[in-house]
Amino acid sequence: MSLKCDICFHHCELDEGRTGLCRARANRGGQIVPLNYGRLTSLALDPIEKKPLRRFHPGGLVLSLGSFGCNLRCPFCQNSSLVLTPGSQPEIPEEEVLSFLKKRKGILEGVCVTGGEPTLSPDLPEFLKKIRTLGYPIKLDTNGTHPELLKALAEQNLIQMTAVDIKACPDNYPSLCGLIHPDLDAVKETVEFLKNGALDYEFRTTVVRELHSEKDFIEIGHWLAGAKAYYLQAYRDSEEVLQPGFSSYSQEELEHFRKILQRTIPLVELRGID
Repeated sequence: MSLKCDICFHHCELDEGRTGLCRARANRGGQIVPLNYGRLTSLALDPIEKKPLRRFHPGGLVLSLGSFGCNLRCPFCQNSSLVLTPGSQPEIPEEEVLSFLKKRKGILEGVCVTGGEPTLSPDLPEFLKKIRTLGYPIKLDTNGTHPELLKALAEQNLIQMTAVDIKACPDNYPSLCGLIHPDLDAVKETVEFLKNGALDYEFRTTVVRELHSEKDFIEIGHWLAGAKAYYLQAYRDSEEVLQPGFSSYSQEELEHFRKILQRTIPLVELRGID
């Protein structure tokens, strides 16, 4: 029996045994089941300078963790195995992660929950509550396609900051997401919620020479006008990229885009420049 998945805007029609585009939902036994429930597949200690949480606690370490699955197909994605081949990923027990955090209270400054797309995990609120009980501030990385969940997490004080990936200007979103009809309305709702709300945030774009142009940043400047913080991230090619072979703009070219954005966004910085 074919079933429709309602986890995201794709509304995938899944026959028995089939998995949705996100690779995180499947039709099993006549039910849509989450394949990533309780499954953590990535874990890393990062300098806090790599994360926006540095504004809370500069100079320390944060634990970055995440699971698989994503509802976009950005060709420049740096985590293709989390998106396309989740079965190849290691499984890290939740209890092990929580034990790790308990033992490092006073050493770690926070937790960054990333992906894939973490808002596809049905147990995300429950998991965040357990981390918050330990006293850690949490930053959530997201593509912005689940504004209602983001609002709920903020209202419950389960996250203290979010970083939203702005893929491109609105007109260019389909090609940058690898989709014909991405849910840009949801991303716009996320942007407005953050610009007008109390949750700390940043917007960011990984800049790819073959995919972005000056036009993108002129239009993004209008779209995100008045935003708190926006980061231009230099693209890095690797075998883990969904479609390897792209290249980055030079620092001078990125500085040019930065100046365009500063006309409407007070804080614009470059990230990932050697």
